[in-house]
Amino acid sequence: MKRILFLLLLPLLLLQAQPPKALPDMVDIHQMNPSIILDIRYATPNNFLHRAVYKQARCFLVKEAAERLNAVQKELQSIGLGLKVFDGYRPLSVQKEMWAIMPDPGYVANPKHGSRHNRGSAVDLTLVDSTGKELEMPTPFDSFSQRAHQNYMKLPAKVRQNRWILRTVMEKHGFVPIRTEWWHYNLKNWRKYPIMDISFEELDRLLKIKKTSNKKSVKFH
Repeated sequence: MKRILFLLLLPLLLLQAQPPKALPDMVDIHQMNPSIILDIRYATPNNFLHRAVYKQARCFLVKEAAERLNAVQKELQSIGLGLKVFDGYRPLSVQKEMWAIMPDPGYVANPKHGSRHNRGSAVDLTLVDSTGKELEMPTPFDSFSQRAHQNYMKLPAKVRQNRWILRTVMEKHGFVPIRTEWWHYNLKNWRKYPIMDISFEELDRLLKIKKTSNKKSVKFH
């Protein structure tokens, strides 16, 4: 009887013994390129939740997305423009708060399946000029309206042009848009990254530990 019970419990014991899934390489985008302006709305009450849900105004992305966004910024700077970021990696717990208020998968990803932001592979952003002033776009950030859709055309020519510039440069560097939000872009291969629910504070701590560990592992000859 004990042998049968052991055999039944063995798969569960083996599963529990598995080491936790390693986090993907994450990067603080402002540390990679300080010229990218941050306006992290969910660290302020200026968002559709009307309250701050981040304790820090930070933008973390998986390394691949951060490197691609860095290339976008450099190309835009060559024509006198730049990026302003509203959101990057988003913990799953925050996604659940958003879904509770706006349970519409056209605008907020169902936390049951996770968001591309929860994987650190999506970014919300806009364009700025050389002085840091935002270029006019179809709507403000987080506008849940048809006017915010990528294919909405009843706009002034200059606004359509600004949206086109953002989309063209982002797509050139490996990002893809979604239908309902002009500001949202994610990596084409976003599915390869795991859904995460780590706070910015804990993520920052882990990155500092990793940085220290990498320094100690350097060998001099």
